[in-house]
Amino acid sequence: MLFIVMDKMKNIVLKAIDDLRPYLKNDGGDMEFVEITNDKKVIVRLLGACKTCTASKMTIKAGLEESIKTQLPEITGVESVKE
Repeated sequence: MLFIVMDKMKNIVLKAIDDLRPYLKNDGGDMEFVEITNDKKVIVRLLGACKTCTASKMTIKAGLEESIKTQLPEITGVESVKE
């Protein structure tokens, strides 16, 4: 049962990233899903121009996190990992 719930959550997160992807790619960047932690935090990896963009924190917070939380209010936040 837990795997089904986590899989559903992952699919929602992947869809939110896919919806944001054209805007990221337009600026030479991208983002990939890493994991959903046990405390319901979404972890992503920034790629390309997004790694050094000063607006990436805003993109994660206002773009991705808000989009995810509309469907998954139990998500506690979204963070990016350093490579």
